[in-house]
Amino acid sequence: MSWAGYRARWRGGDYGASPDLRPDGLWLRLRSGTPAEGFEEVAPGRYVLPVPAARCEDVRFAVTVCSWRGEPFLVLDGRGDELLLEYTGARATVARRLGLERVERGVYRRWVPRDEIADLREESSPL
Repeated sequence: MSWAGYRARWRGGDYGASPDLRPDGLWLRLRSGTPAEGFEEVAPGRYVLPVPAARCEDVRFAVTVCSWRGEPFLVLDGRGDELLLEYTGARATVARRLGLERVERGVYRRWVPRDEIADLREESSPL
């Protein structure tokens, strides 16, 4: 599962995407796990198709968010029954109270059991 990244709608399908700024404008490298018309297999089970961003029906950047112990978090990664959360509440006192690890100034993270997480959802913004 991808916890954050670009998404594009092209010809009615939804794809993960990577931006590619070219001299003629913004292109997106659409990714698919299955063969599709025009997509090139770049690795086993990985197919890519570059398209101009302007030809896409919709382009968004999406992140996965949740709450844990009543506080807001981004989901960065997952392993087994745990998710790696990054606190977005901007209060160091709360981060300390929750036992979060400070990874740099103002950034606090912790692996948390999935069953303790509430309101897990994806939020996206159009580009």
